[in-house]
Amino acid sequence: MQIGFVGGLVLLILIFIITARTNLEAQGMTSGFGFLNRATGWGVNFSLIEFTTSDTYLKVIWVGILNSMFLGAIALTIATFLGTLVGIMRVSGNKMAELIGTTFVEIFRNLPLLLQLFFWYSLLTSLPKPKQGISIFDVAFISGRGFYLPGLNVSGGYVFVVFLILVATISLALWLRMAKRFKRIPEVRKTLITRMLWLGFVVLTVVIFWLGRIPDTPLLNIPYLKGLNFRDGIRVSPELLACIIAISLYGAAYIGEIVRAGFNSVSKGQGEAGHALGLSPWQNFSRIKLPLAIRAVMPTLINQYVWLFKATTIGIAIGFVDFFMVISTSINQSGQTLELIAILMGGFLIINYSMAWVLNCVNDAIKLKGNQLRT
Repeated sequence: MQIGFVGGLVLLILIFIITARTNLEAQGMTSGFGFLNRATGWGVNFSLIEFTTSDTYLKVIWVGILNSMFLGAIALTIATFLGTLVGIMRVSGNKMAELIGTTFVEIFRNLPLLLQLFFWYSLLTSLPKPKQGISIFDVAFISGRGFYLPGLNVSGGYVFVVFLILVATISLALWLRMAKRFKRIPEVRKTLITRMLWLGFVVLTVVIFWLGRIPDTPLLNIPYLKGLNFRDGIRVSPELLACIIAISLYGAAYIGEIVRAGFNSVSKGQGEAGHALGLSPWQNFSRIKLPLAIRAVMPTLINQYVWLFKATTIGIAIGFVDFFMVISTSINQSGQTLELIAILMGGFLIINYSMAWVLNCVNDAIKLKGNQLRT
């Protein structure tokens, strides 16, 4: 029976594919992925890599994927920190902190994400024009055309290498702290090794930035007003900033509730045992309650992260060049609907599955095992 069900499903998919190809050929349209090597003829207003109108559809899709991952990485990080803070405030026992945390959750959780996005975008684009822009010590500026920040005249590939080294350094530092094989190493020696790791990261960063510096330019690139707009520096567009703020606040409201549930799942006896052992309130929180709460909320947090990354597709509503918008524009320009939707679905499937797989590995590593489950 199961073989018959799978066979019927495969037959149904084949019928759909053959019917779609027949209809496309009847309309004089070709199928396949050969169009990916054609020039797009249109540009994008935000890209982490260099892109021109003569570049191919394949490259513009890569631009969209990078932009979505960039937005997701920033928004999820901010949502995690903010959500954890809100969750802690709600279980702190301080009435004022609980009121602030509850108000935050009730406001941002009960408003549609798209509505919040439009609100923040309208607010950011209503800021003063560049000539009346807000100056921050003459090195950063805020205006309705975006935030202009100091940057480095370094090629994007070298910045990506530094990012990878940063991830590796953080992973090594956490591994040193948490792995069983390092438990016998004295705390003083662990601290010394951790400091050496960070010192190595700083030295490598300086060397890589120096090697990747764009020739005949200063290393530091500070924005300045020229004519009707700012020049140089790094421009954070209102579209990107609105997406980051909306997704971060909306996600933080849900993560805050997840964290609150995690702390409530820790029995009072655990905290009382910590006090009985002479631990200070901070030690009781950081060494008993927080680790137990993280273990309890990890499966729910993984689902929330996957959901929030999918929410980056709302950027199309205000013109942010994300993966979804790039595919939509490519469909309008090339007419290769089925192929591009297949790429969109495959891309999100790979990204979300990879993220969930990594977080599930973390969950497996930190969850209680064997006799640790005894209370």
